[in-house]
Amino acid sequence: MNQTPRYLSPAKLAFALTLLLGLGAFLRFSDLSQPLLDFHPTRQLFSAIKARGMYYQALPKAPAWQKELSYRQWQGEATIEPLIVENIAVFFYTQFGQENTAYPRAVSATFWLTAALFIFLLSKNLTASPPAAIFSTAFFLLIPYSIPASRAFQPDPLMVLLISFFWWSIEAWGRKNTWPWAVLAGLAGGLAIFVKLPAVFFIAGGAIGAILAYSNLATAVKSPKTWLTALLCVLPAAAYLYYGLYVAGFLGQQFGGRFFPTYWIDPYFYLRWLLKVDLVVGVFWLSLASLGWLILAAKPAKVFLSALWSGYMLYGLVFPHHIASHDYYSLPLIPIVALSLAPLAADILPHIWNTAAFRFARIAILLSFSFFLFAYTAIAYLDGRLQDTRLSAQTYAEIGETLQHQPGVVALTTDYGYPLAYYGWQNVSLWEYSEDFEQGFSKQTFEKAYFVVTDFDELARQPQLAEKLSAYQVFAQTREYIIYDLKAPQP
Repeated sequence: MNQTPRYLSPAKLAFALTLLLGLGAFLRFSDLSQPLLDFHPTRQLFSAIKARGMYYQALPKAPAWQKELSYRQWQGEATIEPLIVENIAVFFYTQFGQENTAYPRAVSATFWLTAALFIFLLSKNLTASPPAAIFSTAFFLLIPYSIPASRAFQPDPLMVLLISFFWWSIEAWGRKNTWPWAVLAGLAGGLAIFVKLPAVFFIAGGAIGAILAYSNLATAVKSPKTWLTALLCVLPAAAYLYYGLYVAGFLGQQFGGRFFPTYWIDPYFYLRWLLKVDLVVGVFWLSLASLGWLILAAKPAKVFLSALWSGYMLYGLVFPHHIASHDYYSLPLIPIVALSLAPLAADILPHIWNTAAFRFARIAILLSFSFFLFAYTAIAYLDGRLQDTRLSAQTYAEIGETLQHQPGVVALTTDYGYPLAYYGWQNVSLWEYSEDFEQGFSKQTFEKAYFVVTDFDELARQPQLAEKLSAYQVFAQTREYIIYDLKAPQP
């Protein structure tokens, strides 16, 4: 097993970990007030609308129309996961006396930073190499995709935290086989699945990996600790499912349209999946992780990591549509790749670290490398790939004010109308293309007063619609939108 070099004292390791956490925190806490249009707006605004609806019902001085509209918007959205991050947001809204999505963003970022500690501890346990654990933690914190994803207003960062916490505790339970570790692992796993049901694949993978790495299935099945851990993992989600399906009934329609086994024989599905993986972690890092996991890891670590990878693959096959179309569905892949890089780092770093040429400059080079990663990530996302979305949010607010938040509006817009609903306080019916254009237009605009267009690219792909709308007077127009008055045909 790898040993910590004598010049890497606990104080130096603590400094390196603190530095990484500081860099990660700086990237995540910068400009938290930016509107929720930078990363999967539909998903983030889904949570924001629910949180606002709950908050405004308890806001005594809120205008009556805002209370009523926010409630209708909240209740109009489906409920799948428990509203944990939404209730956390409402708590901070109430404590600080204002609705500000920077609060739930900050909470999500804190979840990710805390998860980094468990990645460090688990990497160290798997390799007995603190420098390798530092390397894995650096990847987990500084890989560019993780910056916007880890501060998003959605339950996924909390899920990743709880999954990481479970992996660390279940691996320790596998090695030590004590009751406290069994209870801790069960609590962590149960909370992870409760937060988001698909976490069950990563919880099951970690549990099977710990059992096979340090024992066997026959022994585990006979152990009461195994059954306690399993019960604690299953109970919270089972209670929620029972309540949602048979008591309140809000989950009855939420599990359709997710399982498509026909995708399994479609080569294009696997290509799309790989492209999402490339976006999230990059094929380069995926290749290095495979080398560390399959070639260089010691047997217990290899078995444990193999189970984690198997859990991810099964997860993708069960949710083929989402894994190939929603990149954030592969967010748990980041900690898996980070852990899989640890055996590679544990094998390579001592050889590099002990060379004469490196020995005298190692501190300067390590610091330079860390700041290079930091600068690259900052440029890639905060200064480049994340545009300032404040003007877009202001545009949606302007549309709502222009329409005076009234009903009877059809819209050709992006992100399923969520930005209009949240920033514009404007409910709309989304325009849907119809083969029978005239019939579709008549049906969708019946008793509607206005037609809003913000997606000009889509309008250009529908020349019939553009021609039809030109027959109506323009109620308001800017470079960002056009509002047609459906009650006022052109003279």
